[in-house]
Amino acid sequence: MRPTLITGATGFVGWHVARNLIERGHRIRVLVRPESRLRELEAETATGDLRDPESLQRAACGCGVVFHVAADYRLWTKHPQEMHRSNVDGTRNMLEAARRAGVERFVYTSTVGCIGIPATCLGDEDTPVGLHDMVGAYKRSKFLAEQVALEYSRLGFPVVIVNPTAPVGDHDFKPTPTGKIVVDFLRGAMPAFVDTGLNLVDVRDTAEGHRLACERGRVGERYVLGCENLTLSEILRKLGVASGLKAPSTKIPYGVAWTAGVLSTGLARLTGRDPRIPFDAVRMARKKMFVRHDKAARELGFTPQAVDGALRRAVEWFRQNGYC
Repeated sequence: MRPTLITGATGFVGWHVARNLIERGHRIRVLVRPESRLRELEAETATGDLRDPESLQRAACGCGVVFHVAADYRLWTKHPQEMHRSNVDGTRNMLEAARRAGVERFVYTSTVGCIGIPATCLGDEDTPVGLHDMVGAYKRSKFLAEQVALEYSRLGFPVVIVNPTAPVGDHDFKPTPTGKIVVDFLRGAMPAFVDTGLNLVDVRDTAEGHRLACERGRVGERYVLGCENLTLSEILRKLGVASGLKAPSTKIPYGVAWTAGVLSTGLARLTGRDPRIPFDAVRMARKKMFVRHDKAARELGFTPQAVDGALRRAVEWFRQNGYC
């Protein structure tokens, strides 16, 4: 059996994709940057970097499938061009290396941020959307990277795209922005909230959705991998139940959050330290990211579970690993 190459397995979603496949007997090869460390997984490693095409060609050599999960996922960066190099140029480099290696299937991990969100209904894969709808460097880079993946599929390369919503669960090492909500809650660093909303999904279901997309997805198609549309207030109440802590009940006016984001991000540009309240995160909060996953359910057999268990696992894992 030819090995399956996974990028991003040192991160949250990629780690779970790798574990999902290992548990099903797949032979796994993991792309690891020289400065990164693969934790709690037994897998063959290939040292490389998305910005180094030659290293990607070596990693992809002999592989039958590639799951390209890796991305620079931050809501603020002092150098947006570096994020573009990793997310856009890096995706093109990985696609080209896979094409040259004769890979039979390429699953690209995009984001729900690339899905259009209508004003009066739920977003899905067919909602019109463009680069002008993308808020911040991260979403712009992921939208452009998704266009690269679609370009390769139109040229005949077997690419399938998945658009996860906001995964939650254990082994969120960095943590991701969604995981940071959990950590901030546990630390008591979230005394209030804004009126926004996310679609949450258990990260284990996200990983399963990747596997299903590889096995059943149609080439050139996008699949939203999501579960529950929840307001931030509802998410915090669920975290209160999972943790035994009291959820905040104070709602901050958007204008106050906007001002805090401007000041916090301005200070970050001076100090080089990450802002406590990224301005792009505040701008994103203006719109509830509510979507539906009907297409993935219908075509892939994607059946995500309620997120309460994932939130409990996240709380337990962050506590056990000293994040709070």
